[in-house]
Amino acid sequence: MAEHLVKVLESYFVTHDVKRFKVEKPDGYDFIPGQATDVSINKPEWENELRPFTFTGLREWKHLEFTIKIYTHHDGVTNQLGRINAGAELILHDVFGAIQYKGPGVFIAGGAGVTPFIAILRDLYYHKNLQGVRLIFSNKTSRDVILGDEFKEMLKENFINIFTREHAIGYLGRRIDRDFLIDNIPDFSRHFYVCGSDDFVKDISKYLLDLGAKPDTLVFEQ
Repeated sequence: MAEHLVKVLESYFVTHDVKRFKVEKPDGYDFIPGQATDVSINKPEWENELRPFTFTGLREWKHLEFTIKIYTHHDGVTNQLGRINAGAELILHDVFGAIQYKGPGVFIAGGAGVTPFIAILRDLYYHKNLQGVRLIFSNKTSRDVILGDEFKEMLKENFINIFTREHAIGYLGRRIDRDFLIDNIPDFSRHFYVCGSDDFVKDISKYLLDLGAKPDTLVFEQ
């Protein structure tokens, strides 16, 4: 397994618990939007603690970007990442991932599950290829939304933002269930991209199949 030592060029929080990392891009290192790599921190006690994170930048950029949810309730890898800044070193490994763009359709994300979609949607926007694409993004509250302004700029009315624990003017306050999908998706003969917790992916996939989506049109991490 290849290893690439890279420096953090910039890091800052984009929400109260999600941090963006801009890091060096090794020569010849490439990915398909939606893919990920295992990342560890270049410190003796952390270098063998690998965790998978999705690339969220464009392939055309001269640097790599990760957008990572930080969990502070125990001293794990993301808690450590929350403490590091520019100048720290990370170790990147081989690229992998099953979430890739197959064609126009509906992206359905729960919380930090939106991260594999960031690079895909940015790539489509960059190449002016967002026709027929919609994002349904579920979060607990408005303060949890990752890159909401950017999604709105890219997708306009095709960005549906819903909260499960907050009722705010102009936003839907409900969960993504079977009835929600019926109300918001007129055509189930298209691609569906689903990412979130294991239960989220399981439930949404079941609803979609029940409503007529075909198994080979569902795209999610296996």
